[in-house]
Amino acid sequence: MIQVTVRKSSLFRLATAAALSLAAGALFAHGDVTPQAVDTSTLKPVGKEWLAKNPYSKDKEAIRIGSSAFNQNCARCHGLGAVSGGIAPDLRYLPEGQEGDEIFLNRIRHGATRDGRVYMPPFEGILSQEAMWTIRAWLETVRAD
Repeated sequence: MIQVTVRKSSLFRLATAAALSLAAGALFAHGDVTPQAVDTSTLKPVGKEWLAKNPYSKDKEAIRIGSSAFNQNCARCHGLGAVSGGIAPDLRYLPEGQEGDEIFLNRIRHGATRDGRVYMPPFEGILSQEAMWTIRAWLETVRAD
């Protein structure tokens, strides 16, 4: 039988190193999301032209789809329930109405980069306009002031 003695200070250093390693992994993983398909077949199509206003606002079916779509495509960075853990903006504070629609659609379509680093990948061409608007419809239901 082999007996191992571990000092508390060594254990603390090991735990700290493990925690920092996990945090660094989460930081570098930001924006590295494999998009998941969003089935919007139960909704009325919105057409090819990009809309300036959410056509699915307060639509129960769109909200249901948007909740799932958010959890599959956005929660990794923006947090469950859109409650951010600090990696990405807390989307519960998007402005209401068309102003919030414009900010949301611009960011989800085009993403965000700073100093050559991807802070959010662009989802245009990956998610349909319908899928994007369902996410916005759901975000309206968790909005905080």
